[in-house]
Amino acid sequence: MTPGIFNDGAFEFIRAFLIGVEWFFTAYLVCYSTFLFISVIIGSAALYQKRQQEIFKNVLLKDHFIPISIIVPARNEEVTVTETVRSLLALEYPLFEIIVVDDGSVDGTAARLIETFGMQAIRRPVQRKVPCRPAEEIYEANAHGVLLTLIRKKNGGKADALNLGINACRYPYFICMDADSVLQYDSLSRIVKPVLEDENIVAVGGTVRPANNVTLEGGRVSRYRLPRNPLACMQVLEYARSFLASRILFDKFNGSLIISGAFGLFKKDAVVAVGGYDAATVGEDMELVVKLHDYCISNGLPYRMRYATDAICWSQVPEHLKDLCRQRRRWHLGLFQSMWKHRVMLGNPKFGAVSFISCFYYLFYELLSPFIEIFGIAAAVLAALAGLLDLPFMLLFFCAYAGFASVLTMTAFFARTQTIDLKIDPADALKAAVLSVAELTVLRFVLVWVRATAFIGYRKKKLRWDKTERKKIDLK
Repeated sequence: MTPGIFNDGAFEFIRAFLIGVEWFFTAYLVCYSTFLFISVIIGSAALYQKRQQEIFKNVLLKDHFIPISIIVPARNEEVTVTETVRSLLALEYPLFEIIVVDDGSVDGTAARLIETFGMQAIRRPVQRKVPCRPAEEIYEANAHGVLLTLIRKKNGGKADALNLGINACRYPYFICMDADSVLQYDSLSRIVKPVLEDENIVAVGGTVRPANNVTLEGGRVSRYRLPRNPLACMQVLEYARSFLASRILFDKFNGSLIISGAFGLFKKDAVVAVGGYDAATVGEDMELVVKLHDYCISNGLPYRMRYATDAICWSQVPEHLKDLCRQRRRWHLGLFQSMWKHRVMLGNPKFGAVSFISCFYYLFYELLSPFIEIFGIAAAVLAALAGLLDLPFMLLFFCAYAGFASVLTMTAFFARTQTIDLKIDPADALKAAVLSVAELTVLRFVLVWVRATAFIGYRKKKLRWDKTERKKIDLK
């Protein structure tokens, strides 16, 4: 008698189909596990080497620098914006300016800044080299020797606000960062090092770390504890794995496709040449990086994009599942838009490793991964209905994979914290170990569903900003 509920013909077809699925998933997981293992090992080694260089003072002299413009786009950020600006004013760097672009806030964002820093209205023309909505009001103040500028404009979206900041900035390199983030005291000097080493640098990505439950004093971490909120804590582990793994590995062959919108350094002339940020996409940060790759390679221009592992930005992560799902849905839509817009790069020999490693990785292990994983779950259900599922083996395989991934996550987490002298409380270490398993076995599947359904009911909203509950940044 044929096992399951299918007739003989259907059963044989299903068995052949599931054998093919088995081979596909074996190859898929082996490739991903190998990539994750290699990238974590390379990332840990890179951090150790960087740490040794710091110990033996094998670094550039501190009197070498380039002037930098820091652009902070903001909409309804009255809770955090003044603390963010205060943290920027405390940065240890010789010459920089701060430009806050208020994108049509309906709260007290602008009023808080004007009152706190004694800003005065000025008349100043802003030449629009990249498309953006015009400035309506401009305020300036000299705060502790740093020029602080506030530009108010009508709501046009984050990309539009960044473009206005680019048009207004005075210096040849600019940093974009979020209004709920804080830069570590030495972040500017560290993120410019690649530029001082190589004149062909067009972009440098910094490291973003969750600031939830972290206390900073003068731009230095005075107290580091994992977030009390389990969801935020799992994101700490996820960020450690992500920034330590793929970004360091891709940096080895100029293959980075993402520089976080929370902290990235760009060459102004290069960004102006490609038309600035694209206000028609929801993932403006990735789209700009991919566009820079496309432009430089297509025009035969020498260029490099780097990742500064020791340039750290502390940023708040969502503590509510609804906010996290909204954020990840937006990220996935942005990934799709960027890859579709620049699809000519995929499998194109002209783009070299960027095409055959970076683009294929983001296609199969980021963009398509939620659909592949849901397909795998559906195949397992089909196998169970056909009586072909070896449940004990499947559970053993899943536990082995989760354990392997959890070990790599913990390796990335401890490598990241130890190389920047953060002390981990034993209770936090245990908490991280437990939640690393939860992140891989529970949160991962929640986010798989969120990413897979990101396109359902999607409508283009060019002026939309993420609405996430903010908390006051803990600065002393």
